[in-house]
Amino acid sequence: MLDKLQDVERRYQELEGMLSDPGIVGNRKDFAKLAKERSGLEEVVSCYREWKRLTTEIEGHKELLEETDPDVRELAKAELPALKSRLEEIERELKRLLLPRDPNDDRNVVFEIRAGTGGDEASLFAAQLFRMYTRYAEGRSWRVELLSVNATGLGGYKEVIALVEGDAAYSRLKFEGGVHRVQRVPVTEASGRIHTSTVTVAVLPEAEDVEVEIDEARELRIDVYRSSGPGGQSVNTTDSAVRVTHLPTGLVVACQDEKSQHKNKAKALKILRARLLERAQAEQHAEVAQNRRSMVGTGDRSERIRTYNFREGRVTDHRINLTLYTLDRVIEGELDPLLDALTTSFQAEALKAQEPE
Repeated sequence: MLDKLQDVERRYQELEGMLSDPGIVGNRKDFAKLAKERSGLEEVVSCYREWKRLTTEIEGHKELLEETDPDVRELAKAELPALKSRLEEIERELKRLLLPRDPNDDRNVVFEIRAGTGGDEASLFAAQLFRMYTRYAEGRSWRVELLSVNATGLGGYKEVIALVEGDAAYSRLKFEGGVHRVQRVPVTEASGRIHTSTVTVAVLPEAEDVEVEIDEARELRIDVYRSSGPGGQSVNTTDSAVRVTHLPTGLVVACQDEKSQHKNKAKALKILRARLLERAQAEQHAEVAQNRRSMVGTGDRSERIRTYNFREGRVTDHRINLTLYTLDRVIEGELDPLLDALTTSFQAEALKAQEPE
Protein backbone atom coordinates (compact mmCIF):
# COMPACT_ATOMS: atom_id res chain seq x y z
CA MET A 1 0.00 0.00 0.00
CA LEU A 2 2.85 2.38 0.80
CA ASP A 3 4.38 1.95 -2.66
CA LYS A 4 1.05 2.83 -4.23
CA LEU A 5 0.64 5.88 -2.00
CA GLN A 6 4.12 7.10 -2.89
CA ASP A 7 3.28 6.75 -6.59
CA VAL A 8 0.06 8.71 -6.09
CA GLU A 9 1.88 11.53 -4.26
CA ARG A 10 4.58 11.61 -6.94
CA ARG A 11 1.93 11.92 -9.67
CA TYR A 12 0.16 14.64 -7.68
CA GLN A 13 3.39 16.65 -7.49
CA GLU A 14 3.94 16.17 -11.22
CA LEU A 15 0.45 17.48 -11.92
CA GLU A 16 1.01 20.54 -9.71
CA GLY A 17 4.13 21.35 -11.70
CA MET A 18 2.37 20.84 -15.04
CA LEU A 19 -0.56 23.04 -14.00
CA SER A 20 1.83 25.93 -13.34
CA ASP A 21 3.36 25.58 -16.83
CA PRO A 22 2.27 28.61 -18.95
CA GLY A 23 2.01 26.37 -22.02
CA ILE A 24 -0.58 24.17 -20.31
CA VAL A 25 -2.36 27.06 -18.59
CA GLY A 26 -3.00 28.52 -22.04
CA ASN A 27 -4.55 25.27 -23.31
CA ARG A 28 -7.99 25.16 -21.75
CA LYS A 29 -8.74 21.54 -22.67
CA ASP A 30 -5.44 20.11 -21.37
CA PHE A 31 -5.56 22.30 -18.26
CA ALA A 32 -9.09 21.13 -17.40
CA LYS A 33 -8.14 17.48 -17.89
CA LEU A 34 -5.04 17.72 -15.68
CA ALA A 35 -6.85 19.80 -13.05
CA LYS A 36 -9.56 17.12 -12.84
CA GLU A 37 -6.93 14.40 -12.40
CA ARG A 38 -5.23 16.38 -9.64
CA SER A 39 -8.55 16.98 -7.90
CA GLY A 40 -9.20 13.23 -7.97
CA LEU A 41 -5.90 12.56 -6.17
CA GLU A 42 -6.19 15.38 -3.63
CA GLU A 43 -8.06 13.47 -0.92
CA VAL A 44 -5.69 10.49 -1.10
CA VAL A 45 -2.58 12.70 -0.96
CA SER A 46 -3.96 14.75 1.94
CA CYS A 47 -4.76 11.58 3.87
CA TYR A 48 -1.35 10.05 3.09
CA ARG A 49 0.45 13.19 4.28
CA GLU A 50 -1.54 13.09 7.51
CA TRP A 51 -0.52 9.42 7.90
CA LYS A 52 3.16 10.37 7.46
CA ARG A 53 2.82 13.21 9.98
CA LEU A 54 1.20 10.95 12.58
CA THR A 55 3.78 8.20 12.01
CA THR A 56 6.60 10.69 12.61
CA GLU A 57 4.87 12.08 15.69
CA ILE A 58 4.35 8.61 17.17
CA GLU A 59 8.01 7.75 16.63
CA GLY A 60 8.95 10.99 18.35
CA HIS A 61 6.73 10.17 21.34
CA LYS A 62 8.28 6.69 21.59
CA GLU A 63 11.71 8.30 21.82
CA LEU A 64 10.43 10.60 24.56
CA LEU A 65 9.54 7.53 26.62
CA GLU A 66 13.30 7.04 27.04
CA GLU A 67 13.83 10.55 28.41
CA THR A 68 15.17 10.97 31.91
CA ASP A 69 12.61 13.66 32.80
CA PRO A 70 9.61 11.78 34.31
CA ASP A 71 7.15 14.57 33.36
CA VAL A 72 8.18 14.30 29.69
CA ARG A 73 7.85 10.51 29.80
CA GLU A 74 4.41 10.72 31.40
CA LEU A 75 3.18 13.28 28.85
CA ALA A 76 4.40 11.15 25.93
CA LYS A 77 2.79 8.05 27.44
CA ALA A 78 -0.52 9.87 27.91
CA GLU A 79 -0.64 11.19 24.31
CA LEU A 80 0.39 7.98 22.53
CA PRO A 81 -2.96 6.11 22.66
CA ALA A 82 -4.85 8.96 20.97
CA LEU A 83 -2.17 9.28 18.28
CA LYS A 84 -2.24 5.53 17.57
CA SER A 85 -6.04 5.52 17.44
CA ARG A 86 -6.01 8.38 14.95
CA LEU A 87 -3.38 6.57 12.88
CA GLU A 88 -5.61 3.49 12.69
CA GLU A 89 -8.50 5.66 11.46
CA ILE A 90 -6.30 7.19 8.77
CA GLU A 91 -5.10 3.74 7.66
CA ARG A 92 -8.70 2.54 7.28
CA GLU A 93 -9.51 5.67 5.29
CA LEU A 94 -6.49 5.14 3.03
CA LYS A 95 -7.55 1.57 2.28
CA ARG A 96 -11.00 2.85 1.33
CA LEU A 97 -9.57 5.61 -0.86
CA LEU A 98 -7.33 3.14 -2.69
CA LEU A 99 -10.20 0.88 -3.69
CA PRO A 100 -10.51 0.65 -7.49
CA ARG A 101 -12.74 3.48 -8.68
CA ASP A 102 -15.81 2.86 -10.76
CA PRO A 103 -14.90 4.58 -14.06
CA ASN A 104 -18.50 5.80 -14.32
CA ASP A 105 -18.60 7.53 -10.92
CA ASP A 106 -17.97 11.03 -12.27
CA ARG A 107 -20.55 10.76 -15.05
CA ASN A 108 -24.03 12.19 -15.28
CA VAL A 109 -26.98 9.82 -14.97
CA VAL A 110 -29.81 8.78 -17.27
CA PHE A 111 -32.64 7.94 -14.88
CA GLU A 112 -35.48 5.69 -16.10
CA ILE A 113 -38.51 5.15 -13.87
CA ARG A 114 -41.34 2.85 -14.99
CA ALA A 115 -44.56 1.74 -13.32
CA GLY A 116 -44.53 -2.01 -12.68
CA THR A 117 -47.20 -4.15 -11.06
CA GLY A 118 -50.14 -2.29 -9.58
CA GLY A 119 -51.92 -0.30 -12.28
CA ASP A 120 -52.78 3.32 -11.47
CA GLU A 121 -51.20 3.09 -8.01
CA ALA A 122 -47.86 2.02 -9.53
CA SER A 123 -48.04 4.99 -11.93
CA LEU A 124 -48.75 7.40 -9.06
CA PHE A 125 -45.81 6.04 -7.09
CA ALA A 126 -43.56 6.34 -10.17
CA ALA A 127 -44.40 10.05 -10.23
CA GLN A 128 -43.71 10.30 -6.50
CA LEU A 129 -40.31 8.60 -6.87
CA PHE A 130 -39.42 10.95 -9.71
CA ARG A 131 -40.29 13.91 -7.48
CA MET A 132 -38.19 12.38 -4.67
CA TYR A 133 -35.11 12.10 -6.86
CA THR A 134 -35.71 15.56 -8.31
CA ARG A 135 -35.83 17.04 -4.79
CA TYR A 136 -32.62 15.20 -3.90
CA ALA A 137 -30.92 16.56 -7.02
CA GLU A 138 -32.08 20.11 -6.25
CA GLY A 139 -30.57 19.82 -2.79
CA ARG A 140 -27.18 19.05 -4.35
CA SER A 141 -27.53 21.80 -7.00
CA TRP A 142 -27.73 19.22 -9.77
CA ARG A 143 -29.64 19.85 -12.99
CA VAL A 144 -32.53 17.56 -14.00
CA GLU A 145 -33.57 17.56 -17.66
CA LEU A 146 -36.76 15.72 -18.58
CA LEU A 147 -36.13 13.61 -21.68
CA SER A 148 -39.31 11.61 -22.03
CA VAL A 149 -42.56 11.19 -20.12
CA ASN A 150 -45.65 9.04 -20.53
CA ALA A 151 -48.21 10.47 -18.12
CA THR A 152 -51.53 9.06 -16.92
CA GLY A 153 -54.78 10.91 -16.38
CA LEU A 154 -54.45 10.73 -12.58
CA GLY A 155 -51.12 12.56 -12.48
CA GLY A 156 -48.98 9.44 -12.51
CA TYR A 157 -46.29 8.26 -14.91
CA LYS A 158 -46.21 5.02 -16.82
CA GLU A 159 -42.64 5.98 -17.71
CA VAL A 160 -40.39 8.96 -17.12
CA ILE A 161 -36.80 9.36 -18.32
CA ALA A 162 -34.53 12.19 -17.21
CA LEU A 163 -30.90 13.25 -17.40
CA VAL A 164 -29.34 14.19 -14.05
CA GLU A 165 -26.26 16.38 -14.43
CA GLY A 166 -24.06 17.07 -11.42
CA ASP A 167 -20.83 16.42 -9.60
CA ALA A 168 -20.37 12.63 -9.21
CA ALA A 169 -24.10 12.05 -9.81
CA TYR A 170 -23.62 8.42 -10.82
CA SER A 171 -21.50 7.61 -7.75
CA ARG A 172 -24.36 8.77 -5.49
CA LEU A 173 -27.30 7.29 -7.41
CA LYS A 174 -25.94 4.05 -8.87
CA PHE A 175 -27.35 1.89 -6.05
CA GLU A 176 -30.91 3.12 -6.70
CA GLY A 177 -31.42 0.80 -9.68
CA GLY A 178 -33.89 -2.03 -9.09
CA VAL A 179 -37.48 -2.70 -8.06
CA HIS A 180 -39.00 -0.30 -5.51
CA ARG A 181 -42.05 -1.65 -3.70
CA VAL A 182 -44.75 0.52 -2.13
CA GLN A 183 -47.30 -0.64 0.45
CA ARG A 184 -50.15 1.78 1.18
CA VAL A 185 -53.85 2.46 0.73
CA PRO A 186 -54.27 3.92 -2.78
CA VAL A 187 -56.28 7.10 -3.20
CA THR A 188 -58.53 5.13 -5.55
CA GLU A 189 -59.24 2.45 -2.90
CA ALA A 190 -62.64 2.95 -1.23
CA SER A 191 -62.42 0.05 1.24
CA GLY A 192 -59.16 1.18 2.86
CA ARG A 193 -57.21 -1.98 1.98
CA ILE A 194 -53.43 -1.78 1.66
CA HIS A 195 -52.15 -2.52 -1.82
CA THR A 196 -48.65 -3.53 -2.87
CA SER A 197 -47.31 -2.06 -6.11
CA THR A 198 -43.91 -1.81 -7.75
CA VAL A 199 -41.87 0.66 -9.77
CA THR A 200 -38.68 -0.21 -11.62
CA VAL A 201 -35.74 2.20 -11.65
CA ALA A 202 -32.74 2.00 -13.98
CA VAL A 203 -29.71 4.20 -13.31
CA LEU A 204 -27.41 4.39 -16.33
CA PRO A 205 -24.22 6.41 -16.74
CA GLU A 206 -24.58 8.97 -19.51
CA ALA A 207 -22.93 7.56 -22.64
CA GLU A 208 -19.68 9.05 -23.85
CA ASP A 209 -19.97 11.05 -27.04
CA VAL A 210 -19.02 9.18 -30.17
CA GLU A 211 -17.65 11.45 -32.90
CA VAL A 212 -19.45 11.23 -36.22
CA GLU A 213 -17.35 12.64 -39.03
CA ILE A 214 -18.88 13.09 -42.47
CA ASP A 215 -16.93 14.04 -45.58
CA GLU A 216 -19.70 16.02 -47.24
CA ALA A 217 -17.88 16.25 -50.58
CA ARG A 218 -17.34 12.49 -50.88
CA GLU A 219 -19.95 10.81 -48.72
CA LEU A 220 -23.13 12.84 -49.35
CA ARG A 221 -25.50 13.32 -52.24
CA ILE A 222 -27.72 16.37 -51.77
CA ASP A 223 -30.95 16.62 -53.79
CA VAL A 224 -33.25 19.63 -53.65
CA TYR A 225 -36.88 19.66 -54.76
CA ARG A 226 -40.12 21.54 -54.34
CA SER A 227 -41.92 20.91 -51.07
CA SER A 228 -45.19 18.98 -51.29
CA GLY A 229 -47.07 20.87 -48.58
CA PRO A 230 -50.70 22.09 -48.87
CA GLY A 231 -51.37 24.52 -51.73
CA GLY A 232 -50.88 28.21 -51.14
CA GLN A 233 -47.91 27.84 -48.76
CA SER A 234 -44.79 29.77 -49.73
CA VAL A 235 -42.67 26.61 -49.29
CA ASN A 236 -44.18 25.37 -52.57
CA THR A 237 -42.88 28.24 -54.65
CA THR A 238 -39.17 27.36 -54.37
CA ASP A 239 -37.00 24.26 -54.34
CA SER A 240 -36.58 24.38 -50.55
CA ALA A 241 -36.96 20.69 -49.64
CA VAL A 242 -33.75 18.70 -49.19
CA ARG A 243 -32.96 15.01 -49.45
CA VAL A 244 -29.57 13.87 -48.09
CA THR A 245 -28.18 10.44 -48.95
CA HIS A 246 -25.22 9.05 -47.03
CA LEU A 247 -23.48 7.01 -49.72
CA PRO A 248 -21.38 4.66 -47.48
CA THR A 249 -24.44 3.42 -45.55
CA GLY A 250 -27.34 4.21 -47.87
CA LEU A 251 -29.15 6.15 -45.15
CA VAL A 252 -31.55 8.75 -46.58
CA VAL A 253 -32.99 11.75 -44.75
CA ALA A 254 -35.50 14.17 -46.26
CA CYS A 255 -36.57 17.46 -44.70
CA GLN A 256 -39.07 20.05 -45.92
CA ASP A 257 -40.45 21.63 -42.73
CA GLU A 258 -38.57 24.90 -43.16
CA LYS A 259 -39.05 27.50 -45.89
CA SER A 260 -35.29 27.86 -46.23
CA GLN A 261 -33.28 25.29 -48.17
CA HIS A 262 -30.30 26.05 -45.91
CA LYS A 263 -32.32 25.33 -42.75
CA ASN A 264 -33.77 22.12 -44.20
CA LYS A 265 -30.27 20.92 -45.11
CA ALA A 266 -29.01 21.71 -41.58
CA LYS A 267 -31.90 19.79 -40.01
CA ALA A 268 -31.44 16.85 -42.37
CA LEU A 269 -27.72 16.70 -41.54
CA LYS A 270 -28.52 16.83 -37.82
CA ILE A 271 -30.91 13.89 -38.18
CA LEU A 272 -28.40 12.00 -40.32
CA ARG A 273 -25.65 12.51 -37.75
CA ALA A 274 -27.99 11.26 -35.02
CA ARG A 275 -28.79 8.13 -37.02
CA LEU A 276 -25.14 7.49 -37.77
CA LEU A 277 -24.37 7.99 -34.09
CA GLU A 278 -27.08 5.49 -33.20
CA ARG A 279 -25.54 2.98 -35.57
CA ALA A 280 -22.04 3.60 -34.17
CA GLN A 281 -23.31 3.08 -30.61
CA ALA A 282 -25.35 -0.04 -31.37
CA GLU A 283 -22.89 -2.34 -29.66
CA GLN A 284 -22.67 -0.07 -26.64
CA HIS A 285 -26.45 0.21 -26.48
CA ALA A 286 -26.78 -3.58 -26.50
CA GLU A 287 -24.54 -3.75 -23.44
CA VAL A 288 -26.50 -0.95 -21.74
CA ALA A 289 -29.77 -2.76 -22.48
CA GLN A 290 -28.39 -5.90 -20.86
CA ASN A 291 -27.33 -3.86 -17.83
CA ARG A 292 -30.83 -2.39 -17.63
CA ARG A 293 -32.48 -5.83 -17.75
CA SER A 294 -30.24 -7.16 -15.00
CA MET A 295 -30.95 -4.04 -12.92
CA VAL A 296 -34.73 -3.83 -13.05
CA GLY A 297 -35.70 -7.50 -13.34
CA THR A 298 -39.29 -8.17 -14.33
CA GLY A 299 -41.01 -5.69 -12.02
CA ASP A 300 -42.75 -8.49 -10.12
CA ARG A 301 -43.83 -7.73 -6.53
CA SER A 302 -41.48 -10.35 -5.09
CA GLU A 303 -38.40 -8.69 -6.59
CA ARG A 304 -37.41 -5.60 -4.66
CA ILE A 305 -34.44 -3.68 -3.38
CA ARG A 306 -36.51 -1.36 -1.19
CA THR A 307 -39.94 -1.20 0.41
CA TYR A 308 -41.83 1.99 1.29
CA ASN A 309 -44.52 1.23 3.87
CA PHE A 310 -46.67 4.33 4.35
CA ARG A 311 -48.90 3.01 7.15
CA GLU A 312 -45.84 2.31 9.34
CA GLY A 313 -43.86 5.30 8.06
CA ARG A 314 -40.85 3.12 7.32
CA VAL A 315 -38.51 2.50 4.43
CA THR A 316 -36.46 -0.71 4.28
CA ASP A 317 -33.51 -1.40 2.03
CA HIS A 318 -33.41 -5.18 1.71
CA ARG A 319 -29.85 -5.38 0.37
CA ILE A 320 -28.31 -4.17 3.62
CA ASN A 321 -31.22 -4.90 6.00
CA LEU A 322 -31.57 -1.23 6.91
CA THR A 323 -34.91 0.11 8.15
CA LEU A 324 -35.55 3.81 8.78
CA TYR A 325 -38.74 5.25 10.26
CA THR A 326 -38.34 8.52 8.39
CA LEU A 327 -40.37 7.76 5.26
CA ASP A 328 -41.88 11.24 5.19
CA ARG A 329 -38.41 12.82 4.93
CA VAL A 330 -37.10 10.21 2.47
CA ILE A 331 -40.01 10.89 0.11
CA GLU A 332 -39.13 14.60 0.30
CA GLY A 333 -35.66 13.83 -1.04
CA GLU A 334 -33.61 13.23 2.13
CA LEU A 335 -31.85 10.19 0.69
CA ASP A 336 -28.36 10.63 2.14
CA PRO A 337 -28.87 8.32 5.15
CA LEU A 338 -29.81 5.51 2.75
CA LEU A 339 -27.19 6.31 0.13
CA ASP A 340 -24.40 6.70 2.70
CA ALA A 341 -25.27 3.36 4.28
CA LEU A 342 -25.33 1.62 0.89
CA THR A 343 -21.99 3.15 -0.12
CA THR A 344 -20.39 2.16 3.18
CA SER A 345 -21.71 -1.38 2.90
CA PHE A 346 -20.49 -1.90 -0.64
CA GLN A 347 -17.09 -0.40 0.23
CA ALA A 348 -16.82 -2.76 3.20
CA GLU A 349 -17.54 -5.69 0.90
CA ALA A 350 -14.88 -4.49 -1.54
CA LEU A 351 -12.33 -4.13 1.29
CA LYS A 352 -13.17 -7.61 2.56
CA ALA A 353 -12.67 -9.03 -0.93
CA GLN A 354 -9.18 -7.51 -1.06
CA GLU A 355 -8.05 -9.05 2.22
CA PRO A 356 -5.71 -12.04 1.84
CA GLU A 357 -7.24 -15.36 2.85
